Amino acid sequence: MMRVDSGLYKGRRLLENKYDHIRPTTDKVKQALFVKLQFFVPEKRVLDLFCGTGALGIEALSRGAEKVDFVDKDARSVALTKANLSQLGIKNKVFKCDALIFLEKCQEKYDLILLDPPYKSGLYNKVLDKIFEKNLLAEDGMIVCEHAKEDEFDYSRFDVLDEKRYGTIMLTYLTNKR
Repeated sequence: MMRVDSGLYKGRRLLENKYDHIRPTTDKVKQALFVKLQFFVPEKRVLDLFCGTGALGIEALSRGAEKVDFVDKDARSVALTKANLSQLGIKNKVFKCDALIFLEKCQEKYDLILLDPPYKSGLYNKVLDKIFEKNLLAEDGMIVCEHAKEDEFDYSRFDVLDEKRYGTIMLTYLTNKR
């Protein structure tokens, strides 16, 4: 059972994920991520790309994010994210769109981009390239990539702030080159 860990919606349950195509971030990884970002998230503009259940973006909203854009191309993921938001009484837009198309059309800069595509999908490089090309990361912004520890991708256009391993899962924290 997934819950919101902290903030305004602390302890509130999220709907059960009944879809095989969605691999939600584990509670351990989500908690570690948001403990690290607890002072960064308030009043930030967040992009939850490949949102799945919406759990990461909802956690950001609960912890004071100004705005979260949820994006997923799968209708089931979009419906589950919308249902989770509705259950919490949150009115928020969820975009049913391919991530690369969304990024190509995007006119906004984000302070925090949560990037969690399907593992071994080959999407990390394409998405990171598009974020860089379109200059979608705010000056002091951060990208958090959740990936399998064996996944390799090129993040040379960004500086690595940190990398943490949680069993077979890695979180890589990136920022703009200084």
